[in-house]
Amino acid sequence: MAKPALLHIAKLPVVPDSQEEFESKFEHFYLWDQKDRESFFKEKGSLIKGVVTDTKGWVNEELLQKLPNVEIVSSNSVGLDKVDLNLCKERGIIVTNTPDVLTDCTAETALALLLACMRQIPAADRYVREGRWPTEGDFRFTTKVSGKRVGVVGLGRIGAAIAKRCEGFGCKISYYARSKKSDYPHYSYYSSVVDLAKNSDILIAACALTKETTSIINREVLDALGPEGFVVNIARGPVIDEVELVKALVEKRIAGAGLDVFVNEPEVPKELLDMDNVTLQPHVGSATVETRNDMSRLVMDNLIAHFSGQPVLTPAE
Repeated sequence: MAKPALLHIAKLPVVPDSQEEFESKFEHFYLWDQKDRESFFKEKGSLIKGVVTDTKGWVNEELLQKLPNVEIVSSNSVGLDKVDLNLCKERGIIVTNTPDVLTDCTAETALALLLACMRQIPAADRYVREGRWPTEGDFRFTTKVSGKRVGVVGLGRIGAAIAKRCEGFGCKISYYARSKKSDYPHYSYYSSVVDLAKNSDILIAACALTKETTSIINREVLDALGPEGFVVNIARGPVIDEVELVKALVEKRIAGAGLDVFVNEPEVPKELLDMDNVTLQPHVGSATVETRNDMSRLVMDNLIAHFSGQPVLTPAE
């Protein structure tokens, strides 16, 4: 029996033993190796039974029209904003992602960004490296994190993990979600992001990117947060109105930001590059060796389960 054929539109950072096992079970085609993609799809498109993707690869009507026999899309990510879930459902295509295994690392990143932007750690580091300490004296005062009011936009797995870590700093936790979470009675719930921002010193975006959450943090929300408020985004760039965020920072209508994601990655608004109260990262929230290997393993296990006639481990919710 022929091995199931997979189309990789994203690379998996797998450990060698896992890669050997994975390669032995499937026939693999790599989109980036196809110099003539049109010819490739005409010749091989009907053979493809599974797609491997991540946060960068689009799985949309344009692609799926060329792959009429796809049964499963396995994404090396939690967010699925690049996958047309409705179309996959219509075609009976199973979609899987990699929840849980990246929760800790992404929550750590949120806390790192929060501390870095509020305490201006990158700027202080540059101050020392540039030799300014002996000549210009002590570094300026910054803002402490402990005891602040933290508002989390999206209290899913990652949002809850961030909130738990912020509790360790003695922070009061509030959140916005589609509905009140009975598992967190000690957190304050707001049905409006504006109201959440009014009652927060720090606003952390941890929601999935959907039509409803696009620009959910807008000018009104930023103004409600106010000139002493900080924003952290480890969700997706478009959940914040980036133009309004830049304006708010330039005009000092908010105090600072820690950003792991952007609207037009890898492009970053140039106004942010010289701001000491802004910490920037190149979308590396889950980018540790341990987590990326665990994610890759889960991508592979979902595919192996499906083509072995077993239920997938982590179907998209």
